[in-house]
Amino acid sequence: MRDFSKVVAGVIRWGSWGSKLSSSKMTSLMNSCMEMGVTTFDLADVYGNYTTEREFGDALILSGIPRDQIQIISKCGIVKPCAERPGFSISHYNTSKRYILESVDQSLENLNTEYLDVLMINRPSPIMNYGEMGEAFHILKEAGKVREFGVVNFSPDQIRAMLKYYPITSHQSEFSISHLNPMNDGTIDTCVANDIVPMSWSPIGGGAIFTNTKSGKRKEIKLEEYAQSNGWTITEMALLFLMHHPAGIRPIINHAKADKIKEAVDLINIELTNEKWFEILILLQGHELP
Repeated sequence: MRDFSKVVAGVIRWGSWGSKLSSSKMTSLMNSCMEMGVTTFDLADVYGNYTTEREFGDALILSGIPRDQIQIISKCGIVKPCAERPGFSISHYNTSKRYILESVDQSLENLNTEYLDVLMINRPSPIMNYGEMGEAFHILKEAGKVREFGVVNFSPDQIRAMLKYYPITSHQSEFSISHLNPMNDGTIDTCVANDIVPMSWSPIGGGAIFTNTKSGKRKEIKLEEYAQSNGWTITEMALLFLMHHPAGIRPIINHAKADKIKEAVDLINIELTNEKWFEILILLQGHELP
């Protein structure tokens, strides 16, 4: 995981849940990512109502990109009723050993690959059995179907519980200038303590920052003014704030346009001073530090 690209291309909006890219356009975007050094792609079986993995896999074949030059992350655990998953009446979570094993086999077929670089459990289920998940991870590792494992939106206690049964190397959560919880609730610290790479699936706050209330709008204006005074857009400031953290947080850029991904790539070598980072934090909190 440490060798994965510092910016991750999120594929969630490439298919029917977003831009509905054709195979040729998806292939072109893949190659653009490779040219700018983005070699890690983040997917999940459920994306596009279970269609985006297959579309990505077809585009990967067309791209001619050698499999060993990219890293594919996929996830399982969410069961969503749709045409591709008939027979279910409600959305729910399934983290049983059987479901994980079957999901991975389907993902490998969809993606036209023999292995996943990372498999993640896509949400913590209130009735998940850590032992069963650990058994599934062990089987998949021994079979060469998955190289590393991770989790999404797990609490610090849930991360520690998972580690009792199988080592995980990455964790995804919502972390941005509009959602600082992982930094304050022990999630990031738990990742650091256990050599787990933290990733943010919403590194710029979903593209809408502090716009829901009057006070939020006032805060947004102040952040815009501060960003402009430093020659940044608010998106660039949000990414710099995230990427400055010493935990090595990887932003997942969930856009289907190369220029949006490049915006994050161009920031990789820009150093934010600690003082500026705290200036941003103070603006976010609305008060000076104690």
